[in-house]
Amino acid sequence: MSRTIRILFLLISCTFFGTTALAATGDSILSMQERAETIDRLLAVRLETLPAKLMRREGIDMWILVAREYNEDPVVMTMLPGDAHAARRRTILVFSDEGAEGVMGYAVSRYAVGDFFQARWNPEEQPDQWQALADLIAEKNPATIGINVSSDFALADGLTHGEYEGLVGALTEEQESRIVSAETLAIAWLETRTDEEMELYPAIVEIAHDIIKEGFSNAVITPGETTTEDIMWWYRDRIRELRLLAWFHPSVSIQREQEAVGEFMDLFTDTDQQGEILPGDLLHVDFGITYLRLNTDTQQHAYVLKPGETETPAGIRAGLATSNRLQDILTANFIHGRTGNEILRSARSLAIEEDIRPSIYTHPIGYHGHGAGPTIGMWDNQGDTVGRGDYPLYENTAHSIELNSTVSVPEWGGQEVRFMLEEDAFFDGENTYYIDGRQQELILISSD
Repeated sequence: MSRTIRILFLLISCTFFGTTALAATGDSILSMQERAETIDRLLAVRLETLPAKLMRREGIDMWILVAREYNEDPVVMTMLPGDAHAARRRTILVFSDEGAEGVMGYAVSRYAVGDFFQARWNPEEQPDQWQALADLIAEKNPATIGINVSSDFALADGLTHGEYEGLVGALTEEQESRIVSAETLAIAWLETRTDEEMELYPAIVEIAHDIIKEGFSNAVITPGETTTEDIMWWYRDRIRELRLLAWFHPSVSIQREQEAVGEFMDLFTDTDQQGEILPGDLLHVDFGITYLRLNTDTQQHAYVLKPGETETPAGIRAGLATSNRLQDILTANFIHGRTGNEILRSARSLAIEEDIRPSIYTHPIGYHGHGAGPTIGMWDNQGDTVGRGDYPLYENTAHSIELNSTVSVPEWGGQEVRFMLEEDAFFDGENTYYIDGRQQELILISSD
C-alpha cells in the first residue's frame, strides 16, 4: 500500500463524508444515486486493472460466469452495475485474454452489462444462447476455460448444475477438455482490494465504529432497565435510519462477576435471554454493516461503571490488553504466501509461549462479510482447516482480525472472562494496518 493511501486512512473520514456518521439526520450517508455512481467508478477501475493480472497469475485464458435471475453466482453480483439488483434472465459474462489487446469482456446475453461487457448475442440471428457462447469460444480459441466450481469455497462455486449442463452440452469434446476450475481466480477477484476502494473503506468502518459507540452509551442504555435485546434491535433500527444494511443480526451479550464463563456460542446465540444490563457488567457486541458493496465486522467491549467508579477494574483493562497483544501476534504473522493454517499455527504457538490462552478465528472481508481468501482458524477448530485454510495470503486484501483470549480477573475473584475482539484490517503485502483503528480502551457507560 502506498504512503498516500496510508495518509488517506487517517484523513478519509473527514474528506469523503464531510460529517460524522452520528449526524442526527444521517446526512453523511450518500444518496442511492451517489452510491450507484460510486460503485460504478470503483467497478470500472477493477475491470480495467484486475482481470489481466489475476487471470494470468492463475493461468486462465477465458473465464466464463453464468447466472440466472435471482439465483446468481456471487461473483457475478460483484460485476453488475450499481443500479442492478439481479442478473437479467440468463446472464453469461466472459473474460477473454486476447494478448496484447488485454482482457476483453463480453456478455453472451441480449443486453450489454455495464460498459465493460459488450453484448455478443443476437437471438434473432442465433436463437440458442449456449450455441452463441460456443461460437465465441471457437472464435477466441482459449487454451484454458475457467468456470466457477469449487468443493472448498462456496463463493467460488457459483455455477449451478443446470447451467453447467447447458454449457458443456453446447461444447465439442475438445472444447470441454479445456475446462478447469476457476476457484482461485474467483477468490482472487473477490479478495483483492484496489487503492480506490481503500480510499473509502476507512470511512465505512468508521461509520460502524460510531454506531457501536452510540449504542453503547447512556443515550441508549439505562442500567437496570435496558436489556441486551433492546440494544440489538436499537442497532438494527439505527442502521436502517442511516439507510444502511446489516449483513447479520447484531449480538449483544453480558459477562458478569460471579458468573462462570459461558459456552462460547451462547455469547452470540442466547443474547436475547441475558436480560437487564446492570452496573459492573462487561458488555460485548458483534456488529457489521454493508455500504457501497463493502462490509464491516467488529466486536468491541463496554463496561457499565458501578456507582462511584470512574474507571474499569484493572483486571478487565488487562484482559483487553491481552487480546490486543494477541492481535499483534497474529498480524505479525501475516506474511505473503503463508497459508491460513500456517499463520494460525505460528500465532498460536507464540501466544502460548507468552502464557496467553488464545482462540483465533480470523477471516477475509470485503464484498462479503465472511469473505473469500484464507481461513485462519475456526472458533470450534483451532487446528488446520482443510481446503480454505490451505489458501495463501495475498497482498491488497482485507481481513477481520477476530479472536479472543481467556483471562482471570482478580477483582472478580479470579473469575475467567473472555475478551472477544474483532477489527477490520488491510494487508498490503508487507504490513497490516487497521482500517479505522482498533479498540484499546473499553467504552464506559455511566450508571449514575
